[in-house]
Amino acid sequence: MKKIKTSDYQILLGDATEALNKWLKKNHYTSHFALVDENVYRLHKKLIDTWCKEFSIKKKILPVGEKLKSIRSCEKIWAWLMEQSADRHSLVINIGGGIIGDMGGFAAATYKRGIAFIQMPTTLLSQVDASIGGKLAVNFKSIKNNIGVFRHPETIIIDTNFLKTLADRELTSGFAEVIKHALIADKKLWKKLLKISDLRTVDWSKLLIQAIEVKNKIVAVDPFEKKERKALNFGHTVGHALESIFMKTKKSLLHGEAVAIGMICESNLSYQKGTLSKTELSAITAYINHFYKKRKITTNQIKKVKALVKHDKKNKGKVINYTFLKSVGVFEIDQTATNEALEESINYYLQSIRSL
Repeated sequence: MKKIKTSDYQILLGDATEALNKWLKKNHYTSHFALVDENVYRLHKKLIDTWCKEFSIKKKILPVGEKLKSIRSCEKIWAWLMEQSADRHSLVINIGGGIIGDMGGFAAATYKRGIAFIQMPTTLLSQVDASIGGKLAVNFKSIKNNIGVFRHPETIIIDTNFLKTLADRELTSGFAEVIKHALIADKKLWKKLLKISDLRTVDWSKLLIQAIEVKNKIVAVDPFEKKERKALNFGHTVGHALESIFMKTKKSLLHGEAVAIGMICESNLSYQKGTLSKTELSAITAYINHFYKKRKITTNQIKKVKALVKHDKKNKGKVINYTFLKSVGVFEIDQTATNEALEESINYYLQSIRSL
């Protein structure tokens, strides 16, 4: 069992059954509850039912989807916990991807002013990013993660065996966060990623450690996103806007897919500012486009992006805050860009996919 220390808790990387067994024996809670992604339950029903029986866990199977990541869904979770007589000394185990981790963590952090919870991420995106760092939130009024809190879990249990049953599209979506970690703070990781062309051949147990350490170091010096932690939002200002826009269409974007486009756009903004070189911009663009499908963005959708970025959580007053790259592995927070520059960056992305 590999243990990765953070400032307030440990990340346990290895067999989930072993980790859960040791944790529950060491820590004594009055009752155990699990919130489980319905897709994960379908794929791992026997394993999860065994945990429920052996560790006296009451489970609630939840439908997933970005549209369901809401206050209304949390109300259902709170009602269920009340019906099951969960008290302030109970434990909630969130088993699933980023949506379950965010929503389940937020529900636990606010139930009876906060009860203990464990994150057990089952997607690459949640294992490398969403479950780590204590940010919990739900969407509100079509704005991503608009209502939330900072609260760390008791521990995070990461079992890369879950990735074997992950759909290719979900695996690729999660890979965007690995790319992001490399681009903002780890040039050696970026060079390692450039050698990867097939995600199914990756030894995730090794690669995840390096990617997670990037986030750990940044969160340790800025747990509440006042300064350095803003770097982790690279690609997310544009990405969140695109994700929200496409959420209302028949061809929605997964989080990582939106962030991938966002990273190309924000790399271009960095280039427009004169920090990122044309060579590095081209390399970033080509690498991301290798893994992610083309996505057409209409003129009307570009207008909506320009409107939505004004509501981004990182903004201060009327100033839109971006994270730019000085170079691969070096970030620059609290950057601004005009609407014209933003539109140019999106058009740059659209031009880059025309030749594919």
